Amino acid sequence: MTIRPVSRTLLRDQAYASIRDAIVAGEIEPGAVVRDAEFAERLGLSRAPVRDAFARLVDEGLLESKPQSYTRVTAVVAADVRDAAAVVGAMHELAVRVAVPRLRGADVNAMRSANARFSHAVRAGDVDAALRADDELHDVLVRVSGNRAAAATVARYTPLIRRLERRRFGEGGNCRSAGLHERLIEACADGDVDEAVRVTSEIWRGLEGLVDLD
Repeated sequence: MTIRPVSRTLLRDQAYASIRDAIVAGEIEPGAVVRDAEFAERLGLSRAPVRDAFARLVDEGLLESKPQSYTRVTAVVAADVRDAAAVVGAMHELAVRVAVPRLRGADVNAMRSANARFSHAVRAGDVDAALRADDELHDVLVRVSGNRAAAATVARYTPLIRRLERRRFGEGGNCRSAGLHERLIEACADGDVDEAVRVTSEIWRGLEGLVDLD
């Protein structure tokens, strides 16, 4: 058996995902200064992939950097979240329009399964599991649409939104309704593109209430 070295790109991606998830989860708080040497040690990596990950997170708005001074976690800014939600919502609506006519029974079943996990997690107060299940449900439609630009945009801007969602849920707020998910799934099962788009729009408009609390 040949064991191939792990590529530098993969290490960079692993560092990026680990740091991004910690920021979204609030484990690294807004305003916290991050240092490549410290995270390289914690992740068991060299400093190069961590620096690459920092650069990507700066580009995506989760970190801010002043050369030769600091790199730190950005504050949760309502206007930034609102802008991100508008873009991500539009991409989901685009994906729904394309995906619904292409959906197979297995895809609809995958959405139902994700919503069952979502509902269970909400009842259990497990915010992380609820958000993962929410992503899994909507990702079915993004995947089936085959639109890689939409998928990349969703992946880039969703973490900004999740930071605020997770904080609100931790303060006693509610996760997005499983009932809305059910309406979306039924529209998808019926092949009703217009209704699926309407429900998707309603789901993403619901984020405005979270944003306006700031």
